[in-house]
Amino acid sequence: MLEELEQQYAAAAAALAAAEGRETLAAWHSATLGKKGGIYLLTRNMGALGPDERPAYGRRLNEVKAELEAAYDMKLAAAEADELEAQIATGALDVTLPGRQPATGRLHVITQTLRDIYRVFGDMGFQVYRSRDVETDEVNFELLNFPPHHPAREMQDSFYTTAEGVILRTHTSGGQIRAMREQYPEPIRVVLPGMCYRNEQVTARSEMQFTQVELLAVGDDISFADLKGTLTEFARRMFGADRQTRFRASYFPFTEPSAEMDISCFLCGGAGCNICKYTGWLEILGCGMVHPTVLRNGGYDPEKYFGFAAGMGPERIAMLKYGIDDIRQFWANDLRFLGQF
Repeated sequence: MLEELEQQYAAAAAALAAAEGRETLAAWHSATLGKKGGIYLLTRNMGALGPDERPAYGRRLNEVKAELEAAYDMKLAAAEADELEAQIATGALDVTLPGRQPATGRLHVITQTLRDIYRVFGDMGFQVYRSRDVETDEVNFELLNFPPHHPAREMQDSFYTTAEGVILRTHTSGGQIRAMREQYPEPIRVVLPGMCYRNEQVTARSEMQFTQVELLAVGDDISFADLKGTLTEFARRMFGADRQTRFRASYFPFTEPSAEMDISCFLCGGAGCNICKYTGWLEILGCGMVHPTVLRNGGYDPEKYFGFAAGMGPERIAMLKYGIDDIRQFWANDLRFLGQF
């Protein structure tokens, strides 16, 4: 049996030495070391050997397999190197060609919407004012005329931290207090953008975190007419010069009087469609004159100073502007979606 093994080994080694090219080597490997190859089939001889002969035969068979496998790997590596060298020698390699341009990113659709908002209000003299994401209950609620146990708090289910009285802000309105206290007694024209957090069920129309932009103007000669004129101009700059607006009475604890502002549907021209729910109008923001209590908490005398405020969601504006039907798409990181904007 050992003699047959040695004969097979010698023949296989000679065939390997004569093999050239990867295809020939692959055929040699299949015929020699494959499951139906000559060396592999020699394992069947183990059953015909006596107990004293099997250890020596098995040991030599494993040595033969290992030696042939190592020789095959070396031969294959040399063949691949030869092929690569031949390709380089015959191919026209122009080293002066520019490299591949890496894929470039782009601004997120919400960032684009925010910058559009900044641009419009910036042209009206407003400046961007950023406040903190982690806020105190006092600034987020109480100083904005949300006393403890106020029913309006139920609309803003909050994320509380382990520190007493510290929460993730539910709106950017707390920035109104901080801006007023920092800039008193100067007039104020600020845009307050940022991320907000509410413990809400995630659906196609609501998320636990979202961006918000607020507007605050404080001075000694500001009226509701200034509010309407500013927001109407904003709507026409954002959605088209022919856009109509309307103001509906509403309620917010930090403004009095308060209103919701609608714009005429830019998709159907006011005729009615599924986006505007066949009313011809789209709600885009809430607004109102700053409540005297909020002015006083900000350091301004409500007998002398007046102000207006407005709040809007850039996600909602982007959904209306681009016909997006699911707010969750903004956070899904799907490049097929984001690449459209």
